[in-house]
Amino acid sequence: MDWEVFDGFTLTFNLANMLMITIASLIVFLIAVISTRKLAMKPTGLQNFFEWIMDFVKGIVKSNMDWKTGGRFHVLGLTLFLYIAVSNFIGLPFSVVVDDYLWWKSPTADPVITLTLAVMVVALSHYYAIKMKGFKEYGKDYFRPMGFLFPLKIVEEFANTLTLGLRLYGNIFAGEILLGLLAGSLATGVGGHLAAVIPTLAWQGFSVFVGGIQAFIFTMLTMVYLAHKVNQDH
Repeated sequence: MDWEVFDGFTLTFNLANMLMITIASLIVFLIAVISTRKLAMKPTGLQNFFEWIMDFVKGIVKSNMDWKTGGRFHVLGLTLFLYIAVSNFIGLPFSVVVDDYLWWKSPTADPVITLTLAVMVVALSHYYAIKMKGFKEYGKDYFRPMGFLFPLKIVEEFANTLTLGLRLYGNIFAGEILLGLLAGSLATGVGGHLAAVIPTLAWQGFSVFVGGIQAFIFTMLTMVYLAHKVNQDH
């Protein structure tokens, strides 16, 4: 399946990615606004859901670092969890193809998106390490506990970035490919239709589970990387 692209400013823009990134961002924004529009002491509905998500992410942060250090990353974790979960889910119900161009899909089913998120997370871990520990201590961490491990720690930075992005991409992309194959079998007649309905629904449910787990894993690893950089004992 091809994607509509736009060439400009010496760069190539994937219009489907731009569309789906915008939609996912808008959905997360609306969830946050609607959930907090009328706050109550006894939360119900979306406010209750949003507070549960906040507590869930707070637990992720506290499992990796003390709250005094990690509290500043709570909003980052909340944003990442919601954005990645929404991005994983929106491509599951259906896909939209216009003139052989795919327009509606999960943005996280594209390695460019997931690797960009991974690069952002790793870059933030370096930024906060320098900000909170100072450049001198930040530099010393690369030579602890033994200086000859410095090359391995450089390789580790690139490996963390690749695995963080490609893990998310691989799981979501594989799920959408299988859903596409199952949906394609619906066009093979009544027998194919009946045979594919139950597997498609089952895989839809499993893909929702996988999408949620991958959002959790990405957020957890983000906090692990941040803790590794900003904790004073590393």
